[in-house]
Amino acid sequence: MFSRIICFKKYLPLSFLLILLLTTWLLSPAEARTDTENSGPGSALQAIVNVRIVPVVGQEIPSGTILVENGKIKALGANLEIPAGARIIEARGLTAYPGMIDGYSSLGLVEISGVSATVDNRETGRINPQVKAIEALKYDSMHIPIARANGIVAAVVAPSGGLIAGQSTLVKLDGWTNREMVIKESLALVVELPGIRGGRRGFMGMGTQQAAVSTDRALAELKELFHRARMYEIRREQAAKNLLLPRPDFDETSHCLLPVVRGELPVIFSVQADKDILQTIRFVQEEKIKAIFYGVHQGYKVAGEIKKAGIPCLIGSLYDQPPVWEDGYDSLFMNPVLLNQAGVKIAFSSSSSSAAKDLPYHAAKAAAFGLDRLEALKAVTIYPAEIFGVDKLMGSLEAGKQANIVLADGDLLELGTRIEKVFIEGREVDLSNRYTELLEKFRKREKEK
Repeated sequence: MFSRIICFKKYLPLSFLLILLLTTWLLSPAEARTDTENSGPGSALQAIVNVRIVPVVGQEIPSGTILVENGKIKALGANLEIPAGARIIEARGLTAYPGMIDGYSSLGLVEISGVSATVDNRETGRINPQVKAIEALKYDSMHIPIARANGIVAAVVAPSGGLIAGQSTLVKLDGWTNREMVIKESLALVVELPGIRGGRRGFMGMGTQQAAVSTDRALAELKELFHRARMYEIRREQAAKNLLLPRPDFDETSHCLLPVVRGELPVIFSVQADKDILQTIRFVQEEKIKAIFYGVHQGYKVAGEIKKAGIPCLIGSLYDQPPVWEDGYDSLFMNPVLLNQAGVKIAFSSSSSSAAKDLPYHAAKAAAFGLDRLEALKAVTIYPAEIFGVDKLMGSLEAGKQANIVLADGDLLELGTRIEKVFIEGREVDLSNRYTELLEKFRKREKEK
């Protein structure tokens, strides 16, 4: 601005220049304050006051204050002194919850499942440890703001297809680019084992579901791949020590499996039947790898073994039907209840993109069938954070953690609850989405009538 003033001063009256400089000087502090309040993740000090606080860990606070600074929770409590200059957010009548985390989804990978051009959740071939979900993530997917408006602030985005589908990514549901959304890029390798063999029959008893490859064969193939990766690493190490030994040719599959066999990168096993779960537990123990189970439709039948193995479980969509009718209509709803009672750490997932917004209602279904309501809430907040090793950052309302906060007018797991505000890393995010656009469109239509 000042360079422009100097360039044009010979054409302007001196009095005009003085007025312009004075105006600039007076407005600059106000503009700076406005920018400070609205820029960056939680750059301004904010105080959410008179709010009921459900921290998930620790005691509930009937009416208190949450102080947010630099994207993190600075303090929270019943009688906090509010620093001068803090932006006050009145939340009387609302409840503050930690933002929810979707344990397994295809958000940003699948837009319209029936339109192949909008589906990018799988790679060709069966063995793809090099594939990363983040590379295909559509950051402007219309499903992301819809899920965010229902209190979901982060999600595991997982690829699909083949035996080794690729590497899942943990993202926050806010950002201008896919890289800006990343919380943990290489979160876990995704392995898809066969479904329940001879499972639920289709219409009129036709169309029995059969697995193309048995679990035995799939695990044997994985064992060979892991062995090859270990041998590949040994040959590289020996060649580095002894220059007379030839260095092995680059093997992309083995190279990308090295973090797994070293125990650095966990593996999400999509496994359903009780017998397959037991086989996979033995495989994990023999191979000494970190494992997380996903789906586990019949996990309740072997809950004790899963607990003993110390393997956490991501519950598949409760919108599915029981894979085996003999298990009973309520088997999927009782599954998380019985796993939790056995001491298995569980987390709920939408297993979807278009239905990612319904994550809290999966927890609510399980609560309706006997799961403790606090445990149900933890299974969409702190438990997925613990399972994926980000509980120091998110998952609960505690001082020092990211300010991922949801303000709701009722119980977070109830269908009729309205989400009033969502903060991701201390920044209040826009809750408008395709649903709200349609709502306003038809409200306007009614008014015109």
